Amino acid sequence: MADITIRVVDCYVFRQTDDGLKFLLLKRNQDKLYEHLWQGVAGKIEGDETASEAAIRELREETGLEPVRMFVADHVSRFYESHQDWINLVPVFGIEVDSAEVKLSEEHVDYKWVDIYKALDTLVWRGQKEGIQTVYDMRSEERFSRNAETDLVCR
Repeated sequence: MADITIRVVDCYVFRQTDDGLKFLLLKRNQDKLYEHLWQGVAGKIEGDETASEAAIRELREETGLEPVRMFVADHVSRFYESHQDWINLVPVFGIEVDSAEVKLSEEHVDYKWVDIYKALDTLVWRGQKEGIQTVYDMRSEERFSRNAETDLVCR
C-alpha cells in the first residue's frame, strides 16, 4: 500500500499592478526533475518546518522576494510518484509581494509575471491550474479581504 505524505508545498505568488493581478511563474532548469516546466514557487518541507515556514523559505530562496501577505488556499494538490510509491498531498499558499524584482536561484532559468488567463494556459498539471485558480478566486473575493482563518503572519 502507498504511503501518504506531506513533504512539499506549492505557492502562487502575486502582486497588484495597474493592469490587475499578476502571478509569478518560474521555468525549471534543464538539470532538474521536470525540466523546463513552468510552475509557481514550490519545494520540500525541511526538518521540523511547518508547511507555511517552508513556503516562506522557498519564496526567499527561489525568488529573493519577501512576502507582504500570505494565506492558506482552500485547495490541496495531490499527485502520485510511482518511483517512490507515494501519494503526495501538497498544501497550497497564496503569497502577495510588492516587488517585481526576481533573483532566480539555480533551480530556475526564467520567470514571467502573467495574468490568471496566461497562467492557466502556461501551467501544465491540473493540480497547478486548480491551485492558482483557487488563489486567484480567494484573492479576488471581496469578503476575503482579511480573514483570520486563512491569513498567516509573514516573518
